[in-house]
Amino acid sequence: MGKVVLVTGVARQLGGRFVRRIQRDPRVDRVVAVDAVRPEHHLGGADFIQADIRQPAIARVLAETGADTVVHLDVTATALGSGSRTTVKETNVIGTMQLLGACQKSPSVKRLVVKSSTNVYGSASRDPAVFTETTPAKSLPSGGFAKDAVEVEGYVRGFARRRPDVAVCVLRFANILGPTAETPLASYFSLPVLPTVLGYDPRLQFVHEDDVIDVLRIASHEPERGTLNSGTFNIAGDGVLLLSQCSRRLGRPTVPLLLPAVTWAGSLVRTLGMTDFSPEQIRLLTHGRVVSTVQMRETLGFTPRYTTAETFADFARSHGPGLLPPEAVAGAVDRVAALPLPLPGGGHAAAHPPTPSAN
Repeated sequence: MGKVVLVTGVARQLGGRFVRRIQRDPRVDRVVAVDAVRPEHHLGGADFIQADIRQPAIARVLAETGADTVVHLDVTATALGSGSRTTVKETNVIGTMQLLGACQKSPSVKRLVVKSSTNVYGSASRDPAVFTETTPAKSLPSGGFAKDAVEVEGYVRGFARRRPDVAVCVLRFANILGPTAETPLASYFSLPVLPTVLGYDPRLQFVHEDDVIDVLRIASHEPERGTLNSGTFNIAGDGVLLLSQCSRRLGRPTVPLLLPAVTWAGSLVRTLGMTDFSPEQIRLLTHGRVVSTVQMRETLGFTPRYTTAETFADFARSHGPGLLPPEAVAGAVDRVAALPLPLPGGGHAAAHPPTPSAN
């Protein structure tokens, strides 16, 4: 008999994509898709159950379906539709508590996969160059989604102690990008002009949404020979990009502001509903964050298909050129470089051949 997989957070694009992918796996007999709201996208042959994980009813859903694998994707930074930050926090924290309580009582549950974030490390000036899974945060998040993720992971560790028979996998994703990504950073990069913090050019890491689906699938099954898929893993594409490189590749101009002005601008765009420019987002765009993926490769046995640069390139292609398309800027630079230089006597020096412009 095959697996019964219960997935939360299916009303979002990422959850919907994972549901459609996991049900094609021959090892899976049934997929149960759970969310408080009915998704607008198709869920394939999955059984959709409209249930709020913040309510005790999730225990009944788990008991009736007999799920042996639970994939908890309803841990997010942004509200769905017109939801508020309070609703998001309740779903992240209280919803996780209710779900874990239901899993603890269910003898059928043998595997739990939880979507977390590298936001748990925070972003501060005293941070190490690279975070490993065991590196303590120099500055614990004081609010927002980062604090939610820290609390969620704390509850998951407690569950793992109470149910040692359940294989628990926590995946700390770097900033997720791609054509359909619904993340605060994707919203930020979609702005026509990017506010930045004067004097800072942070290092950023990205993971492609396709790789997110792939690694969730790996974590949902028994480990392959020579690998281990229980524990906590950082998930990110190879390499890093500076924020300045990102803006050039998007063709979007930046507006460097003093930190207080960036905070004010963040409040403004958040009020206007343009993006979730939270304090933790501002800290990320000030200090950046880079994580080690050695455990992801050597222990989990997962190698992303996209590097950080390739992930960002795919995101940029899907969102169209900005106000300053890189090709147009490069062409203008080359034309200026090709102009003859004026000499003191009134003549002109031969121009040097232009060199290819780099982003």
